Amino acid sequence: MDKEKMFIRQTTLPEVGLKGQEKLSNAKIAIIGCGGLGSAAAVYLAATGIGQIHLIDYDKIDVSNLHRQVFYKLEEVGKSKAKSLAKHIESISSFVSVSIHEEPINKYNITEELKNYSIILDCTDSLPTKYLLNDYCVLNNKTLVYGSLYKHDGYVAVFNADSKDGRTAHLRDAFPEMSKKHVPNCSEIGTLNPIVGIIGLMQANEVIKIITETGTLLINKILIYNSMDNSQFIMKLKSAFSKDRVAAIYNNENYFDARCELQDEGLLIEANQLRNKLPDGNIKIISVIADTNFPIPFSVDLSMPNSKFDAAKLAPFMSNEIVVVCQKGISSYATTKRIRKEFSGLKVFSLKNGLENY
Repeated sequence: MDKEKMFIRQTTLPEVGLKGQEKLSNAKIAIIGCGGLGSAAAVYLAATGIGQIHLIDYDKIDVSNLHRQVFYKLEEVGKSKAKSLAKHIESISSFVSVSIHEEPINKYNITEELKNYSIILDCTDSLPTKYLLNDYCVLNNKTLVYGSLYKHDGYVAVFNADSKDGRTAHLRDAFPEMSKKHVPNCSEIGTLNPIVGIIGLMQANEVIKIITETGTLLINKILIYNSMDNSQFIMKLKSAFSKDRVAAIYNNENYFDARCELQDEGLLIEANQLRNKLPDGNIKIISVIADTNFPIPFSVDLSMPNSKFDAAKLAPFMSNEIVVVCQKGISSYATTKRIRKEFSGLKVFSLKNGLENY
């Protein structure tokens, strides 16, 4: 394949040229999350000729993903997102080296996974993971291209980028502490697919500008885009949350783990423990899965997605042991913590790693 011919439409641009294309070819980026944001960003960045792309995602393709994760196919349902996305990228460009990691990113593996990449894309829908990525990037002087969604709103920013005035603002300058309230993701509150693609492509656009050193970056600001009226709002940020403050939080032994698995083990129940308890009949199962078609291998006593949490519905189960379940064990963990907080002494646990690993 003729490399020069493949990228001629962008090297023709004076802002890019052959020098810019060489910078793209030498770039190394990591993308965390291969869902709607990550898959769109990865494919478009691969098509620009990015040299190395590292994909991180532990999830599998679900049929409910396909409406917004348009680079996956029906026949790939149940397969690894990272593997499928890497295969697609390799099919459109032979000039990109793709690597994958199929485990959740957490405080204990993040250095090994991201140490060789200077630009990190946050394409996740997990609030703990977003803070983990932010804090790691701040402490290691890496640029974080942030993207997130909420209903019809999308958010894009370039955090912790190097500038003439030093390092720029980051996530904690906007939101110093992670919200203790449950923040629903797309599977719980829904989303239309165009905004997912728009925000993913905005992230890709920022990456290209960073590498080629062109245009004006979204630094010291967050762009908020609303797909219902095509409005854009810029929230300006000041770099006030120091690196030392981030280090103090990050180095605390109680720093949250991205999947919460390494937090209070007293909240979790293993799959084999649940199997042993089910025949007794004294255990009650609460499902917080929003997808009513998701297969559950045992009967459920109460279906209550996180977005429709109602403590009053727990009244009939006060004398029973309760196990909360979801697909991956993340939403169920959040619900378990919420129930424990509202009903002290109630025996309630979250199924570790969720039903996908049951």
